[in-house]
Amino acid sequence: MTDRTATAATFDRRNPVTGAVASTAFAFTVRDAIAAADAAALALMSWSVLGPNARRAALNLAADKMAARGDAFIDAMMSEVGATEGWARFNLKLAVDMVREAAALTTQIGGEVIPSDKPGCLALAVREPAGVVLGIAPWNAPIILGTRAIATPLACGNTVVLKASERCPRTHSLIAESFVEAGLGEGVVNLVTNAPEDAGIVVGALIDHPAVRRINFTGSTSVGRVIARRAAEHLKPVLLELGGKAPLIVLEDADLEEAVKAAAFGAFLNQGQICMSTERVIVAASVADEFVRRFAAKAHAMPSGDPREGKTPLGAVVDLQTVTHVNALIDDAIAKGAKVVSGGKAESIFMPATVVDKVMPNMRLYGEESFGPVVGVIRATDEAHAIRLANDSEYGLSAAVFTRDTARGLRVARQIRSGICHINGPTVHDEPQMPFGGVKNSGYGRFGGKAGIDAFTEMRWITVETQRGHFPI
Repeated sequence: MTDRTATAATFDRRNPVTGAVASTAFAFTVRDAIAAADAAALALMSWSVLGPNARRAALNLAADKMAARGDAFIDAMMSEVGATEGWARFNLKLAVDMVREAAALTTQIGGEVIPSDKPGCLALAVREPAGVVLGIAPWNAPIILGTRAIATPLACGNTVVLKASERCPRTHSLIAESFVEAGLGEGVVNLVTNAPEDAGIVVGALIDHPAVRRINFTGSTSVGRVIARRAAEHLKPVLLELGGKAPLIVLEDADLEEAVKAAAFGAFLNQGQICMSTERVIVAASVADEFVRRFAAKAHAMPSGDPREGKTPLGAVVDLQTVTHVNALIDDAIAKGAKVVSGGKAESIFMPATVVDKVMPNMRLYGEESFGPVVGVIRATDEAHAIRLANDSEYGLSAAVFTRDTARGLRVARQIRSGICHINGPTVHDEPQMPFGGVKNSGYGRFGGKAGIDAFTEMRWITVETQRGHFPI
């Protein structure tokens, strides 16, 4: 990682629950960020030519190092973002699995022989490392998303710069430290931490750096647009995984017990602060009353509390700004005729699991991403109406459909415009080998599995002439 002995400016991240200092990190300047990208560029030659099994071994060792730092990861994530211990442990497990999946990809970066019309011409399509990859990771699932930003790029032979979130610099630094300790080599993995007020200029300098050839960003749609515009000036490809307003459709033939469990899990896991969180439950009118009764009871049985005590399924949201935003969505919905059937407004970061029934298109909760523990119930007249409601959103990341008829579920899923859709399962579902990403304002490009290889390599056409040439001039 980049040497920071020359300058020593730091910033503090405070625990959202206690207000105490959770971590202190270096406040990189633009000059420091450029030095990190320079280091990655210098290391590219040696890492990119390393054999696939050597890269695999190094990545598997990095996974071991991450697992060995489990207690440190859990403590950092809980203190920096107010996560529950269960959510932090799940983050670590999935992140370690992501590194192992990336390691398995090193021997799958293939190519093909393409038939050529030219006699004696051997035409090859080969995939090669793109160069330095800039990964910009968020705070809400910090171990998972910080690891995802760099694991597959490394497997593909790229070197990386991980731009940590200002809200969890220690959590993200533990990822980088694990890879460095695994012996990947000087400059292969580089961490950049910055004070919140410097985020724009630091990220801009990294995007502008000539060695950076790929950028991936997970975060809000508004910031994603800024990053995409800046990268477009340099014609640099960007993989964006942005906001969401995931719909969960409950058709009249659904297993209501399963639908309620999935809706509650999807809406309230990590206090609804997940890009895939269920934000809209679209229910067939004929079963809506019964579904709402069961769903409200389930939500009421999911209290929030101090995550350090570990006694409640919901912990704290990340800040009071989230509280203000969610409260405003609830107020607007009530003023326009919706009904709160569980939970309600909050005065602290310990927000209740809130279900708002009879949400209509004129309400902010219908279309705005809440990123908090509130979900709107929308009633549909029939299947076609449910599909129209699901698609009536600027977002398109995850979705779900509940029905006892699998063929019907597939038919409905194919009509929903989202990057991901689950039949009889929750909207929150991630696995390392799956092609993860969205459409519309949820972004473009795919993390995971072989889709990640496409994102982080350059396709080249190479020919070998095996016969003497014959030219018309």
